Amino acid sequence: MMGSVRALGRHQSRLKHLFASSTGISANGGGGGGQCRGGENLMAVAEVSTSAWLEQQTNPPKGSIRPRSFMRPEMVSPRLDVPRHISRPPYVGAAEPPVMAEVIQIQDEAGVAGMRAAGRLASLIRDFVGSLVRPGVTTDEIDKAAHEAIIDSGAYPSLLGFGGFPKSVSTSINECICSGIPNLRALKKGDIVNIDVNIYFNGYHAETSETYICGVVDKSVKQFVEVARDCLDTAIAICGPGVEFREIGAIITDIADGCNYHVVEHVIGHGVGSLFHSAPAIYHHYNYKSGKMAIGQTFTIEPALSMGTVKALQWDDMWTTVTADGSYSAQFKHTVLITESGAEILTPIKEVEADDSE
Repeated sequence: MMGSVRALGRHQSRLKHLFASSTGISANGGGGGGQCRGGENLMAVAEVSTSAWLEQQTNPPKGSIRPRSFMRPEMVSPRLDVPRHISRPPYVGAAEPPVMAEVIQIQDEAGVAGMRAAGRLASLIRDFVGSLVRPGVTTDEIDKAAHEAIIDSGAYPSLLGFGGFPKSVSTSINECICSGIPNLRALKKGDIVNIDVNIYFNGYHAETSETYICGVVDKSVKQFVEVARDCLDTAIAICGPGVEFREIGAIITDIADGCNYHVVEHVIGHGVGSLFHSAPAIYHHYNYKSGKMAIGQTFTIEPALSMGTVKALQWDDMWTTVTADGSYSAQFKHTVLITESGAEILTPIKEVEADDSE
């Protein structure tokens, strides 16, 4: 189990090489969906005590689609340190997350370069930690590996200290929709886990997440995860200058409904750039919100689907958000840039090269 984490050094050197070669920027030059807590309408989430959640899941609602074992609170390790030379976003240290800024983030030439660099690094970190997913590995180990890789790349983990969030990535297992806190629970064969990577690099934030399958899962669960990915890919494909943002929600809803899945409405995308969260709020369900995409605009698209109910419950840790009936949830997220010809994915998915030395 620890072998994957001990291999971090080799992966980190590869990350630095890949990042430097792909961006021309040194990964040692120093640091600069939203995450569900900051990129959602919390009024739509009912708070529930952990004990009440566990009691409810002992006898789940009839007909609910529930994983083999529901989530339980687990021990969370102490917050990891960040070296002083790493630049921090201004919200670090505040008790509450900042209110979503109303400004629309349009990037100039320097901003586009900065966002591309941040996005490329975020995608490398995401693919690296995704390669660690296997039975027996804890989400705490994944968080530590991500933390070290981010820091060694000269970046800051944007989630760490955001409104008090205690970890560097978010890990959401099975029925957890978003904002799962990494802990000492070992992943099990048949789990699905979303790893949400957010970094702050040279003054710019980039966000990305992917839902990974741990070992072998039921065919229906695998199909569900694939549909969630397709929702994101198809939504990005329709983006471009002058496109209405509400088209994103329309096409995602059509795909989900056609497969008898449901869009979790309180999870939204948002503008991202030098600010972690800003306008516009990007809804992944049918809506009538006005607003068109503009060249140079950067934002996230991060749909979350449920196999069962769309009702969400928030644990008393004020972060962990789960489906009310215990059904599986899956989410994928990219940071995108609107260009003259369409949309550029700033956090592209690319497999990390296999390490033949083990």
